[in-house]
Amino acid sequence: MKVQGRVAVVTGGGGGIGGALAAGLVERGARVVVADLDEQAAQEVVGALVQKVPGSAVAVAADVSDEEHIRGLVERAEAEFGPVDLYFANAGVTGLPGLDVEDSVWEQSLDVNLRAHIRAARLLVPRWVERGEGYFVSTASAAGLLTQLGSATYSVTKHAAVGFAEWLSVTYGDQGVRVSCLCPMGVNTALLYAGDESGHALGELATRAVTTAGPVLEPSDVAETVFAAMEEEHFLILPHPEVLEMYRSKGADYDRWLRGMRRYQEALRG
Repeated sequence: MKVQGRVAVVTGGGGGIGGALAAGLVERGARVVVADLDEQAAQEVVGALVQKVPGSAVAVAADVSDEEHIRGLVERAEAEFGPVDLYFANAGVTGLPGLDVEDSVWEQSLDVNLRAHIRAARLLVPRWVERGEGYFVSTASAAGLLTQLGSATYSVTKHAAVGFAEWLSVTYGDQGVRVSCLCPMGVNTALLYAGDESGHALGELATRAVTTAGPVLEPSDVAETVFAAMEEEHFLILPHPEVLEMYRSKGADYDRWLRGMRRYQEALRG
């Protein structure tokens, strides 16, 4: 699908991958609602975009763990630009490392990393089926195909995000609804380095696991990969091609892969 002339919503758009997606959309002729929990960050992204292309974007403060906020994003997009064609469920949280994480942290991780995708799809997919087209892009993670050392909340919810995106594609793919699932490894964003700042040994290990597993890409590079995949309507978007080989290795011999991950974890502990 070409994005030119389309109306898009990008959550977590105040920087990182979301900010790069918003910029790439505007460059390609789309109009964008940039949503973020941090309203100032969203405003700064939009300020740069409208300087280049006046009227191309608006900023909205939104908490995607709240269903009414998601509804408000869609309504704002419709009021500003028209019906939503593209939805980028990009907002995410790392949660906390370890097993002894409070239920409230699990709830936040589930709400942001998974339920926000479900709630947006529940709102938009019936409209897209009626119109015969629409595109849902889920930002998951390589952790959703492999796992995330250190953080159970991140690993589990990203696996679930991949599963939901798969289900959407299987269920609605023949009714005009396109679905892609973005699964990068290390990207140079604040989220990548959250583990280092957690004050928890497992959090620090989580960051090292990602930064030593492959190259750390810039958000703009990831966004370019996303748009290339969308043109071809590919489901799985892998900015780090090595993830596919890791995934194949995992599927070929699960027990060997688990043993290898335990060895890798032990090596990172030093």
